[in-house]
Amino acid sequence: MDATGKPFLKVLRGAPAAVPPLWLMRQAGRYLPEYRALRTQARDFIDFCLRPELAVEATLQPIRRYGMDAAILFADILLIPHAMGQSVRFVEGDGPQLVPLRSAEDLARLSTDAVPELLAPVCDTVRGVRAALPPEAALIGFAGAPWTVATYMVEGKGGTEQGNIRRMAWSNPALFAALMDRLVEATAAYLIAQAEAGAEALQIFDTWAGNVPGPLFDAAVTGPTARIVRAVKAKFPALPVIGFPRAAGVHLARYAKATGVDAVGVDHMNDIRGASDAVGPSVAVQGNLDPMLLLEGGPAMDAEVRRQVAAMQGRRYIFNLGHGVTPPTPPDHVARVVELVRGG
Repeated sequence: MDATGKPFLKVLRGAPAAVPPLWLMRQAGRYLPEYRALRTQARDFIDFCLRPELAVEATLQPIRRYGMDAAILFADILLIPHAMGQSVRFVEGDGPQLVPLRSAEDLARLSTDAVPELLAPVCDTVRGVRAALPPEAALIGFAGAPWTVATYMVEGKGGTEQGNIRRMAWSNPALFAALMDRLVEATAAYLIAQAEAGAEALQIFDTWAGNVPGPLFDAAVTGPTARIVRAVKAKFPALPVIGFPRAAGVHLARYAKATGVDAVGVDHMNDIRGASDAVGPSVAVQGNLDPMLLLEGGPAMDAEVRRQVAAMQGRRYIFNLGHGVTPPTPPDHVARVVELVRGG
């Protein structure tokens, strides 16, 4: 099957599907026993992401188990600050820990010069996955959006209200803009490299978009993302790009129009049909089952999956979660969702 016949890509390129294609954010991860076994072979999480033989296997595991319509590259959004020279560690139970960037001097110590070389193993993973994927499955490359990556770089960790970066954006707009410029440059080049290696679609994750004050939304979210999309499209005009501005709420339609993405990921705080109405028929929507429903399973999950699929009949729709699969999720619950979406 050539790329034009893959269900996931057909929806992204404008054709509604009677049975929506599906994949799940974090579909490769700690909820899978085979992933946990694979993880023991790496020294640490960054080593895991940058060893193509391991990352290819992690990417393919959910495809083998569930037959998803798309695989998403196994990597991490913080590989870019790591490659720029910022100290990044992943601490079990605490998540990522970075040496915080708080000044122009801190930014000056970072460089994008070595990013292509240091992240070349990710492109090797893309090539390996493309060679091994079944013909009906598409491959999604990805990166973190500048705002979300910058929040980790400035705060030094996740799970905060981003107070330090918000203060920077308000009180030192020149430094904030310089940081965003650096990330736009590195992220665009990274995504283009993934496309050159064989990624068939790209997703830009803006996990912390919902924490941006309204007056800063364009400078922090839509503007940088639009610049990345333009750079990608200049090289690959037909390559679909999905934007996921988590918790963007009332900004979703503005985001879709301003960034030029082909699809938007919709979080579980939103209504999928309402989001589709807001962005209009020229933009596909992806989402948005609550990951906690997937964790719990049972009749409530079944009913909500059926409701969402029915609500989106005749629309450009890709079934997914409103965020990622959580580690305690039973794999059988994922299998049940796949069955339901496909008419079971």
